[in-house]
Amino acid sequence: MNHSIFEIKENLKNNMNNMNFIDLFAGAGGLSEGFIKSGFTPIAHVEMNKDACDTLRTRTAFHYLKENNRINEYYDYLKGGITRKEFWDKLPKELFNSVINTEISSETIPYLFESIDKLVNNEEVDLVIGGPPCQAYSVAGRARDPKGMTEDPRNFLYKYYVEFLNRYRPNMFVFENVPGILSANNGEYLKMIFDAVKEVGYDLNYKILNAKNFNVLQDRKRVIIIGWKQELNLEYPDFNEVEPKYKILKDLFSDLPKLNNGEGSFGVVKYAKKTSEYLEKTQIRNGIDFTTQHIARPNNENDLQIYRIAVNKWVKDNKRLNYAELPPNLIKHNNTKSFTNRFQVVNHEGVSHTVVAHIAMDGHYYIHPDIQQNRSITVREAARIQSFPDDYFFESSRTAAFKQIGNAVPVLMAKGIADKIKEIL
Repeated sequence: MNHSIFEIKENLKNNMNNMNFIDLFAGAGGLSEGFIKSGFTPIAHVEMNKDACDTLRTRTAFHYLKENNRINEYYDYLKGGITRKEFWDKLPKELFNSVINTEISSETIPYLFESIDKLVNNEEVDLVIGGPPCQAYSVAGRARDPKGMTEDPRNFLYKYYVEFLNRYRPNMFVFENVPGILSANNGEYLKMIFDAVKEVGYDLNYKILNAKNFNVLQDRKRVIIIGWKQELNLEYPDFNEVEPKYKILKDLFSDLPKLNNGEGSFGVVKYAKKTSEYLEKTQIRNGIDFTTQHIARPNNENDLQIYRIAVNKWVKDNKRLNYAELPPNLIKHNNTKSFTNRFQVVNHEGVSHTVVAHIAMDGHYYIHPDIQQNRSITVREAARIQSFPDDYFFESSRTAAFKQIGNAVPVLMAKGIADKIKEIL
């Protein structure tokens, strides 16, 4: 007998008061996790990347088990006590199927609507969230493409987003993307998005919001478009912009075991020190005595020498390394004119620079500021910079985990947006 997600969850505490959402282009679930923390219930996640979908399934299982007082079964999985299949088998079929591993395209829209209709089960949808892949709008992406990404089909994924709005008629929506979307094709893409959304009965506006103003220890600017049904007659919410008072090394990394390059574990890792005020306050470290995926990349001796120079320059002189000024024997790239900041140290005395998906390729842009460890940051450290809680597990491999983290919306930023929308609704 099939049940909707709503029926499965109706016995859960306070669930009748929960608002719900559909998450499109969901990635590893950073945006979704923030909305869940704010009290929203996911109906469905749609994502084309298999590794990210595996992570979403594992997180869906985490929430299900936690809500049913069976959280120890999740910890058993993290500790290697059961296989992933055995763990996923604990999920009701409807919840497992609520993570839909499919590209959003004209070919897949009918299948997606059919799948999500079953999950919605004639209930009202409160919210649609998500943002199409940002590479087509990003300034860096346009710089690398001879045609400036003008022919990239990802420019037009917003049309499918609008189709979801038209079908499910949520009260509000949140559309997240990079600041480059404002200037892409001289602002034409943004205008097309606004026109298409208004045509299906929604008003909308945008602001550039910075993750660091949501207590995330990262300087990460994003365009957040928020829309609402025209008859609701709302306005774009005000967000309090608070400068973070915490620091990466002292408050975010301090309790993790010290590692050299190539060391660490994808599995269980015990904390080295007590928690910090920041980790407690944000619930990044959340009550259990271990985390996972504190694992560092191996590096060759050439890179390690560059890391030492970069860290010394930054920590002692507060200066960034210029690749072209390295000793000639350490320079391995022919290009010494552009991307001269390709080796960059994470700011130990403040917030990190933006974590992006390129961290999956190498860690040179995210060097740990402690010269004694002399390495790039671990998967867990990257996840913490993105404000993921320590019990969040990224499936597949180290490289896949880095990519998922780099593409994510910081959880605390998502929660701040969700809290405001909850207040409005």
